[in-house]
Amino acid sequence: MKKSIDGKALIYCEGAFNTPNGKTAHGLTRFTERYHIVGVIDSNYAGKDAGEVLDGKKNGIPIFKNMESAIKELTDKGMIPKSLVIGLAPDGGRLPEQAKGTLKKALEMGWNLDSGLHDFLSNDKALVNLAAQNNCRIRDVRKTPNRDELHFFSGEIEKVNCLKLAVLGTDSAIGKRTTAWLIVHELIKRGHKAEMIGTGQTAWMQGAKYSMVMDSCINDFVSGEIEHAVVSAYTNEKPDVIVIEGQGSLMNPAYPGGFEILAAGRPDYVILQHAPKRVEYDGFPGYKLHSLKEQINAIEVISGKEVIAITVNHEGMLPEEIIPACKEITRDTGLPAFDVLAHGANDLIDILIDEIR
Repeated sequence: MKKSIDGKALIYCEGAFNTPNGKTAHGLTRFTERYHIVGVIDSNYAGKDAGEVLDGKKNGIPIFKNMESAIKELTDKGMIPKSLVIGLAPDGGRLPEQAKGTLKKALEMGWNLDSGLHDFLSNDKALVNLAAQNNCRIRDVRKTPNRDELHFFSGEIEKVNCLKLAVLGTDSAIGKRTTAWLIVHELIKRGHKAEMIGTGQTAWMQGAKYSMVMDSCINDFVSGEIEHAVVSAYTNEKPDVIVIEGQGSLMNPAYPGGFEILAAGRPDYVILQHAPKRVEYDGFPGYKLHSLKEQINAIEVISGKEVIAITVNHEGMLPEEIIPACKEITRDTGLPAFDVLAHGANDLIDILIDEIR
């Protein structure tokens, strides 16, 4: 087993696993170098395997009914974790009140707490006191760094002379981060040096070395922090390819994102993640999703760069519907389309290879 950065961790995802509000848990159960994930708490899927629930493939990560059953089973296996990680990613980033009991139990056990919510655990005096009593840590990943630690855009990005790809999406919670990681891993597998630029809390939790958390960064410094992450990755690692994770989508009413990545990250090409069955913006009934062609056009007009491929999120689709959906996208847009989660990133990488400098 590969050594993780922060050791064993249990994920709290009560009521949200296998829903858009569980996307942090999904990312961590699929891949993380920061933790060794020993289980997930969600009573809806108690007794099941997290990988089988999420992707139809067992990954050996059990799902528990509650904290008590998790502690009992993990103790019996000699797999007691060092941390409890909040795997929830609800709209507004607020912690459900019913979660507090589980968090207190974790601190009483001497476990660390890691959270990517906007609702900072380190502002809760009761939790902070419990952590101090039990010699453990509370870490709020989304807490904005001090302003004197932030960077302003400088133009240094123009010195980055490797292939830069941005994975943007037609909506939020649509799989941009997962696709970005799959591209990076496939490139590495083929012998290329590739670096992931994380722009959200989950990518950081997965171990992305060069990261910033866009939606909690002070607006004046967002572009500079994106640039700094890309330039640092290029300077320190000398990669062949840099892949930048997207956030939200250009026209999502609640999470408009991607503008700063296009402007400051200055990608050479954009890969656009799309869910063919999705008709309204995530979490906002009545807000119709702009068409794929409209979104491609918006990206290309803003950036002056090509959308080079479409990657498909197969939510709501049967396995036999995926390839026909990809072919239909190609007919409509003239762009190649791939489901990299279902079928791997190999075919997508084939069209990128000639662009690597």
